[in-house]
Amino acid sequence: MTTSDNFSATFVSALEPTALWRHFDHILAIPRGSKNEEGMRQYVRAVAAAQNLAAATDAAGNVVVQLPATPGREGAAPLALQSHLDMVCEKNSDVEFDFAVDAIRPRQEGDYLYATGTTLGADNGIGVAAMLALMESPQIVHGPLELLFTIDEETGLTGAAGLDPRSLASRRLLNLDTEEEFAIYVGCAGGAGTDLAMPLETMFGAELLTALSVRLTGFKGGHSGVDIHLQRGNAIALLARSLQVLWREFQFEVVRIEGGNMHNAIPREATAMVRVANAELERFESALAAQVATIASELAGVEEGVRVEVAAVAASEVPAEVWSDATTRRVLALLVALPHGVLAMSRDLPGLVETSTNLAKVRTDGVTLRVHQSNRSSVMSCLRATQQRIAAYAELAGGEATQSEGYPGWKPDMSSALLATLKRVHVATFGKEAAIQAIHAGLECGLIGEKFPGMDMSSFGPQIEFPHSPDERVLIPSVGRFWQLLTATLDELSA
Repeated sequence: MTTSDNFSATFVSALEPTALWRHFDHILAIPRGSKNEEGMRQYVRAVAAAQNLAAATDAAGNVVVQLPATPGREGAAPLALQSHLDMVCEKNSDVEFDFAVDAIRPRQEGDYLYATGTTLGADNGIGVAAMLALMESPQIVHGPLELLFTIDEETGLTGAAGLDPRSLASRRLLNLDTEEEFAIYVGCAGGAGTDLAMPLETMFGAELLTALSVRLTGFKGGHSGVDIHLQRGNAIALLARSLQVLWREFQFEVVRIEGGNMHNAIPREATAMVRVANAELERFESALAAQVATIASELAGVEEGVRVEVAAVAASEVPAEVWSDATTRRVLALLVALPHGVLAMSRDLPGLVETSTNLAKVRTDGVTLRVHQSNRSSVMSCLRATQQRIAAYAELAGGEATQSEGYPGWKPDMSSALLATLKRVHVATFGKEAAIQAIHAGLECGLIGEKFPGMDMSSFGPQIEFPHSPDERVLIPSVGRFWQLLTATLDELSA
């Protein structure tokens, strides 16, 4: 791949600063879902090669590009910049789009850039584009830079976890993966998953029943860390709640329940296939609509589009076996009981979520129910306690749990020299203090800090809203301000 192969510029390339936006426009055309970063790796290496810059790819698949200092700044201590190459691949169900081959289709509304029915990938594509732009911007003053492009941040942080401690000489690092402008992030939550498995007892379905697809949809979803405090609806939990109420009255048969796609996205949709007695169909649909109306009323002001879609399923698509009554009771009870949302707020930083959990995904394959729960906390003991609690629910329901080790958090260092410089430059650039914050999400800084003890780190970025959902958008003017802060900081740190 070269920097121009199979690429047709869109209006994005003309946005300011063009050095950055031109690369982001390129990035939109490159498939880069998590674990599918090879195209982006090639693009980064092609840009580096065009500038005669050394680039190395490690065993994990991360790329490090060495950008020599501006003449006269060679004596400055080296500095690492870091962004991740992958993006979350989420789309609306009515959108035809293949993230493995299709280019993201950008659209502008006012000062915001969106994709068309899919995630945009501004998280973390803007940071990547900024680092690529630096390679081609000799007028920007800086010391020796190590540009670290990591992989697979969104589904496991495996790139950061696989970093070789010998890959960086720097002991200062700017992470460009923050999604709030006028803020500097100095800490993050750790995270760990819990996978539940429960055997499904089945039986042959009864006669004189009609199979229905019940789809609860229209939720906003969003990032399971930074949006968890917004109290948006979880489609899986609320579908299970509705079905449990109705099952007590109608004793319908359940074939399967599915919902959610990503561990770090709040589920926007969930679907069940059920078989309802022919004589009860009209009453069942009416009762279901009433349940969903209640949910919509509860979430008024938070969710506006909640709806249920019911459709008959062709007999040829319905398995002969359905869940036993005992299995149906246990599965619905488990999905209703599993926690979702904020579990504790920080006692140190007002407004910061300390511990949360996301009922992220449920699948059934005919013999086993599988549930993934994504847990976060800035206190590792609380993270482990949350995993323990979820495992206990699984055990009570007759299932078992597998716990992941997860990844560490990043403890704030308010005495950081890098932070002091960044704060000073922020005031000089924008005339106001930056908000110093921690984020209830997993930044790679936690793992990088573990790999490189003593690494002085801070994180900042442009204004990106509703990441990990098809509503993702980036405030276009904030990208210019992000570039302004980045370049001014590089100058100051190398002086």
